[in-house]
Amino acid sequence: MTPVLRTERLVLEPYVREDEADFVALFQDTRVSQWMGEGPDTEENDRALFGRVFTKVYATNAFDVWAVRENGLYVGHAEIKHTEDAGGHELIYALAADAWGRGLGTELAQGIIDYGFDALGLAEVHATIAEPNTASIAVMEKLGFAHLRDIPEADGSTTKHMVLKRPGA
Repeated sequence: MTPVLRTERLVLEPYVREDEADFVALFQDTRVSQWMGEGPDTEENDRALFGRVFTKVYATNAFDVWAVRENGLYVGHAEIKHTEDAGGHELIYALAADAWGRGLGTELAQGIIDYGFDALGLAEVHATIAEPNTASIAVMEKLGFAHLRDIPEADGSTTKHMVLKRPGA
């Protein structure tokens, strides 16, 4: 069961069905979705993805996925899950463009890292970031992530694979 997490300014809580419009709007914003997975998708596919949060993720306790709120308002999406690409548990998050530039990405990532180390007992947390996404790379570097390797993509782009080891691990 995905727990509620709190940081100084943010509340991470399991999605509710009423979050669908906010989720779809976040994923449809190309300023945000250009950095997510394969990039922007159709509204229909994003709605289907939201449905799978309930039918595939929460229904089977597959991994933790959260709606991110600031002062009760939806400002983003977050996950921590095992991925083959990362070879471990990967931190995934996206913030709405109007939430950028205020340190919320750092705060959100730190909250998920703490959860990964403390509650899940992980020895390390991974992140994969598109090379041009310098803001997210800077957040990971600020949090102590080290560059592990470059992953060449089929389209000629590069993804940075970064890792943060648990202190003392």
